[in-house]
Amino acid sequence: MKVSGALDKTSSFGSLIAALSCAGCFPALGSLGAALGLGFLAQYEGFLFRTLLPVLAALALLVNAYAWFRHRSMVRGVLSIAGPVAVLSALLMFWHHEWSIYLFYAGLGLMLATSIFSIIRPAKKPQCPA
Repeated sequence: MKVSGALDKTSSFGSLIAALSCAGCFPALGSLGAALGLGFLAQYEGFLFRTLLPVLAALALLVNAYAWFRHRSMVRGVLSIAGPVAVLSALLMFWHHEWSIYLFYAGLGLMLATSIFSIIRPAKKPQCPA
């Protein structure tokens, strides 16, 4: 289904853009966002970080879980839901720990990598052995 693929890519890249807007929270991504000309997003930092980022990560989790159920590929499924789970857990449960920023970066990187991988090599429908 093309809608789930489009939602997956939209939520993954949207989460990255939302993280790029917060230079105070994520210095590495903030400096990259400023270099790309996304400094104007700083005025929307609260909305992007507190609301949009968790919503997009949850959307990516739901879409990827549905795709995992549909395609039944274990490795692809685990990799596709690990990124959103890492982002959500870093934002909602472990934010006050020092290591949560690394979990967040790893989750964003994994979301981006699996989105690019699914563009390059889309999942095939499962076939019944005849």
